[in-house]
Amino acid sequence: MGNSGSEVGQKGAVRLRKPERRQLAMVVQCADDLVRGLHPVRTVMALVEQLDVSGFCEPIRAREGVAGRDATDPRLLVGLWLYACVRGIGSARELARRCEESAPFRWMCGGVKVNHHLLSDFRCDHADALDALFTQVLVALVDKKLVRVSRISQDGVRIRVSAGSNSFRREERLQQLLAQAQQQVSELRKQLETPAQSAAVTARQRAARSRAAASRQQRLEQAIAQLPELKKRQAEAAKRAGKCKCGDQIRARQPRVSTTDADTRVMKMANGGFSPAANVQLATDTKSRAILGVDVCNESYDSAGLSEPMREQVE
Repeated sequence: MGNSGSEVGQKGAVRLRKPERRQLAMVVQCADDLVRGLHPVRTVMALVEQLDVSGFCEPIRAREGVAGRDATDPRLLVGLWLYACVRGIGSARELARRCEESAPFRWMCGGVKVNHHLLSDFRCDHADALDALFTQVLVALVDKKLVRVSRISQDGVRIRVSAGSNSFRREERLQQLLAQAQQQVSELRKQLETPAQSAAVTARQRAARSRAAASRQQRLEQAIAQLPELKKRQAEAAKRAGKCKCGDQIRARQPRVSTTDADTRVMKMANGGFSPAANVQLATDTKSRAILGVDVCNESYDSAGLSEPMREQVE
């Protein structure tokens, strides 16, 4: 309850209600009173309650008669992510913050504490199950005639990826880097076998360095594996364009692959520049604008070959 006070004005004392933020108060509140009866969050949870979440419960080890802490209800986590998508939230940290500060998300939690680690792990560990679950959501929308899959439009958008522009290397340089990585992995494994040689470095640090070196070697091997396909594409493109294959032109056209993300390709962006990017294909119902299919590829342009995989996915 605010604290009363007064200020003297031209016409006498003015009575004001001033906040007293240190005053204790006993608040009796039910979580169900946080949102109104027709709030959209109630519709989302009503839909989630009808979904089959048995696939999410199979890996849970918290069972009757077994010691340990109770697991978080998968329905709650599915509902949180579904409502987060409705509100345009894609970050686990932002979603965790909303669960503490936003009334609709607090209503969904109903007193259950969640953090960004739990939310992120759930989304990553159950990617396939979530795909199947949201397919059920689409089926329910079609059944209630909220979505009519009669005409589908497909288009692609190029999205900048985290690979740096200077991470692209030609075959010759990739082979050199691979040889260096293999040598480094071999040396680190010898250090693990004989820890006395590096007493100043702990076993944990040596293991971390070994994992990092092995990861780099694996990325380089993946990059080299992409070269034959790129060479084939460039040869076909050069043949169609009628270009000669001689001298410096051949070297200039040598394919380059990123050592950070081998599947990344340099694409022309909407601003006219070129950046490492991925081509995200979306299939959408033209009437309801519901997204029915999503695919990610490294094709620089939307070609006819991308339509058949999307058609099969939507069916």
